[in-house]
Amino acid sequence: MGELDLHYVFELGLILVIVAAGVTAVAKKFKQPYSIALVIVGALIGLLDIPVLEPLKLFITEGEIFNFVVITLFLPALLGEASLKLPFSHLRENKGPILALAFGGTLLSFLIVGFSAYYLFDFSLTASFVFASLMSATDPISVLSIFKTLGVHKRLSIVVEGESLFNDGLAVVLFKISAFSLLAYIEAGWAGFGYGLWEFVKVISLGIMIGGALGYGFSKLTSYFDDYPLEIIFSVILFYGSFLIAEGVHASGVIAVVVAALIFGNYGARIGMSPTTKLNIRNFWEVGALLANSLVFLMVGLEITRIDVKDKWAYVLAAIVVVLIARSVAVYISMAFIKNFPASWKHIINWGGLKGSLSIALVLSLPRDFSGREDVLLLAFSVVLFSLVFQSLTIKPLTSILRIVTKSEGFEEYEALIARLHRYEAAIREIHQVKNKLFVTEPISSELIRQYNIEIQNIYKSLERLFNQHPILKAKQLESLRKHVLYAEHEAIDQLVREDIISTDIAEKEHEHVTDLIVQLEERQNS
Repeated sequence: MGELDLHYVFELGLILVIVAAGVTAVAKKFKQPYSIALVIVGALIGLLDIPVLEPLKLFITEGEIFNFVVITLFLPALLGEASLKLPFSHLRENKGPILALAFGGTLLSFLIVGFSAYYLFDFSLTASFVFASLMSATDPISVLSIFKTLGVHKRLSIVVEGESLFNDGLAVVLFKISAFSLLAYIEAGWAGFGYGLWEFVKVISLGIMIGGALGYGFSKLTSYFDDYPLEIIFSVILFYGSFLIAEGVHASGVIAVVVAALIFGNYGARIGMSPTTKLNIRNFWEVGALLANSLVFLMVGLEITRIDVKDKWAYVLAAIVVVLIARSVAVYISMAFIKNFPASWKHIINWGGLKGSLSIALVLSLPRDFSGREDVLLLAFSVVLFSLVFQSLTIKPLTSILRIVTKSEGFEEYEALIARLHRYEAAIREIHQVKNKLFVTEPISSELIRQYNIEIQNIYKSLERLFNQHPILKAKQLESLRKHVLYAEHEAIDQLVREDIISTDIAEKEHEHVTDLIVQLEERQNS
């Protein structure tokens, strides 16, 4: 790439952010999974000859750049944000299915894909299990965003997210062992098996210890300060520091970040963070995660255009089938002994085990002289593309077919009443406009308006009856309204400061009080 021009790199990065933000905004406006839209747009940019974006395409598709951005720059932020907001209580309540999927399911999938690739694709043993490790990592971003819009049961979302957090760490460890140590362990026989098992346990255990120590230390550190900008900086240092330190001593950086963020977001939040700090740290990392995810999925789309299938369609289709079968076997066997877990949820977890940016970043990190690199890269890219587009697009219909969307009792009646209420109110507004434009007489317009007002009053009575029958539905509506009102109160204080009606000291106290109420409300909603 020649001499690095930082100004040029910044310009390309800004163009990438603009494109990613634009596509994400449009997708969110139409309530569609932004990850799918970004992958498709990225692929179109990669395939089409757009002169303005050509330098961006060439820059991003450098394997080293993609690998650095995804693994070193974005992965700690994404893992940290997801772990930070996950309560210990939710993990504890769902530890059975999470551990079964993250460890049992991942290992089963790894073995099935590895041996299948070795016997079916004529890969070397090393290449087979490298491919298997890539296909063991899951990326639930698309699935979770769909869950959120549909109102899927919170427990299902927690299990999917919990599996991914620990599964990613395990997949990275398996990848490194498969790529760089597997042959040596095999040649050493049973002793090699012992060395491999020891290395596996050591890498994970060391990651847990590093993450635990740093998470505890930074949690204590925050207890000495009540300054949320500074505590946000502490969280940045914690997430990236735990990742880099763990990787530096050949431990699992992914596991270190997850453990550190879990401790910081639970123990640290309890002993050292005011409600204002909790809210601002979560908001900061939500923005960072949205930006990182948007950029990553756009980059995945750009990177996927490097696939050159040619006469290898049979291999690609076979790889997709093998990965899907392995995922199914892994999910259903690992979850066979988990009680009180609906079969329909298992089907969603199975189909929702998407492959994403981590798989592509890992395969691109393979040395250029790695035997079978191009074949592994081809199959990995193909499975990721199938996963992010076809599986993502079919998750929503599958949830409808399996009827796993949980709406409050009485919610459908509530929606019907609200729809009619908006219809009638819109009709009254239209009558007033038509009356002024077309000089419709007062008696005619008043009669029609009176009819609509009678219908509106009947709807209000029906809503009151519905809320009395279903207090939970009423409580959810009240919580939603309270949240909007509290943000309005926060903005009203800002307005008073801007107009010099109150001092900044009083504004800060009032802001803190309102923020405390917002945090309490969010914690009740997430519990």
